[in-house]
Amino acid sequence: MNPEEREALARLLPSPGEPILRNDRHDLLQEHLMREFTQEARDARDARDAPEARDARGTREAATAPGARGPAPRRRFALIAVPLATATAVTAAIVIGTAGSEPPAPDREAVGLLNRIATVAAEKKPVPVRDDQYVCVSTQGSQEIEGTGEDGGTQTFRRSDWTAVNGKRPGLARITRLSGPPLPGHDARKGTPEDMTLSADPNVTTYRELEALPTDPEALLKKIYADTGDEGSVNRGQALERIGEMLADATLLPEVNAALYRAAAKIPGVSVVENAKDFAGRPGIGLSFEDRDDRDTWVFDKKSLHYLGSDEVALLGVGVVDEVGETPGG
Repeated sequence: MNPEEREALARLLPSPGEPILRNDRHDLLQEHLMREFTQEARDARDARDAPEARDARGTREAATAPGARGPAPRRRFALIAVPLATATAVTAAIVIGTAGSEPPAPDREAVGLLNRIATVAAEKKPVPVRDDQYVCVSTQGSQEIEGTGEDGGTQTFRRSDWTAVNGKRPGLARITRLSGPPLPGHDARKGTPEDMTLSADPNVTTYRELEALPTDPEALLKKIYADTGDEGSVNRGQALERIGEMLADATLLPEVNAALYRAAAKIPGVSVVENAKDFAGRPGIGLSFEDRDDRDTWVFDKKSLHYLGSDEVALLGVGVVDEVGETPGG
């Protein structure tokens, strides 16, 4: 067929027009591409984290923390017969939507304060501890008591917990009700201490487990994310909440304590509160973040930067003793 004949035949054919996908095919394509973009983002992140990291003690450790998943195998894009213009439009929409879901960068003011707190924490002297001893933590807080009339309401209390260093022996909780209703079935008067046995709990982090945590902030943060499954969320409040649970006992371990604060500095969603108070009313500077229920605030003395507790639980003292019921330093 010569060129003139091809041109004449082309004029007889209808115009191809604008390629259009049915709605169901468009949705199918968008869902597939979203899965592929998500997998590619995970692969890129895992490849970036693959090199080994050196911790603060100079120990060579694998970058993947215990319990964390290794790099997922890369997948090829499936071939779908769609018009190029439609595929490009769907891809652009997915890229824009994915970029908007990226977590914000950590607040610079909060990062600076956390790093200063970490420096102060690292300067403290470690406390020698034996397996046959107990860690005593004293706090002040509140709890809601269910009931009707005077039997229900908010109870405020002071509490001291003695837990075995290795977690293998029962401990003791000594609770003094300051105000509000008593616990159901308890008739101790206000101001009168009441003792309860603490059974060994595998879900509670022991002093020895805390001592074994990595002191490299990156490795520590990886482990916390693996333990909480919180790496994929935006504010990552569960990871911060987990760090907060360890801060009291960690005051006895300067290197771990400093690493916890430096790990928290890498998590977005933390902001500085210039004038904060712990639950006991002591003033200080705060670091606030959103957890699963509301906002929590860690409170620190403005001059010493020592940890005072939070707006929900004040830390009154931490120490190591030989027997349950013994007062640290007594």
